[in-house]
Amino acid sequence: MILFLQNNYIIIWLGQTLVRFFSLFYSKTPEIQDSSGRVKPDSIASLEKVEIGGIKQFILIRGHNTDNPLLLMLHGGPGSAEMALAHRFDTELEKHFIVVNWDQRGAGKSFSKKVPKESMNVEQFISDTHELVLMLKKRFNKEKIYLVGHSWGSQLGSLVVHRFPEHFYAYIGIGQVVNLHKNEEISYQYVLNEAKKRENKKGIKALEAIQPYTGTEYKKLRIQRKWLNKFGGVMKAYKSQLAFLRLGLSAPEYSLRDFIKFIRGLLFSIKSGIWPELFKYNLDEIIKEYKVPIYFFVGKYDYNTPFELSEEFFKKVSAPKKEYIWFENSAHMPNCEENQKYTELLITKVLPETRK
Repeated sequence: MILFLQNNYIIIWLGQTLVRFFSLFYSKTPEIQDSSGRVKPDSIASLEKVEIGGIKQFILIRGHNTDNPLLLMLHGGPGSAEMALAHRFDTELEKHFIVVNWDQRGAGKSFSKKVPKESMNVEQFISDTHELVLMLKKRFNKEKIYLVGHSWGSQLGSLVVHRFPEHFYAYIGIGQVVNLHKNEEISYQYVLNEAKKRENKKGIKALEAIQPYTGTEYKKLRIQRKWLNKFGGVMKAYKSQLAFLRLGLSAPEYSLRDFIKFIRGLLFSIKSGIWPELFKYNLDEIIKEYKVPIYFFVGKYDYNTPFELSEEFFKKVSAPKKEYIWFENSAHMPNCEENQKYTELLITKVLPETRK
């Protein structure tokens, strides 16, 4: 009997392993089912290639009921596509929203050698986002949508909401970018201080070697971010970005080819020339008022986008409703590091306070 059971377990394990192995070569998103295993009649689970800004880009749309409000998520980077994390962190949100994850121009599944390098500029990304918002509103017959921006996505999201407020119920900024000149100055000083506090001679030497540091030079930025990661200024709850890699590798929406595209897209986005351009879009100079409710979700240990800057900006900017919410056990990724709190806030606070 024991041998029989062991053999059955081995067969099941081999079957699951083979399914996952073959899934590395194709991608799809699983249907949304009820407790009986039947597909929910009003649900949507769709992985699509659509044309935005004249090029093919990928969106993932998932929701238990298409009558629910739309929520569009803008990932960071530029180039740090987050679609592969949706299967782990968005499942509860999908019960209350139609959640749309988008691999932006040149990133993740949307990376292609055909993406013109010259199209990797802020104005094009604003145009792409606006076009996608209009596309989603029309398709699902919605008057407005919710917009969530993470890191670079918070800079992009703020610019879009500022220009086109009529399309949005509310804006949620995570790891809110404000002013990259000040951002990199504070972030660098933090990581150098940490290296000295920890008496990390290797870190001190590496960081002092990149002075003067402005954050605009890729090689110096890479070194600073390496030590920022090591000292917990990017993630608090997760000890390594490898944890996210493992989560991503289990995503049905991403094939092995897609992960290769992710790496290529990340490098392409960073080296495309858009990063230095971001330093010209300082929100504390551009935005004095949001015409929609805003919520800033802020990691206490975030020194990738230092909370000092978003806190100062938040106090000065006006909005019909605004709230600054701390995540006490997070750094730059509270939507993942404290996912339950993040999810509950969107469902039980943001949604009832803003949908009219």
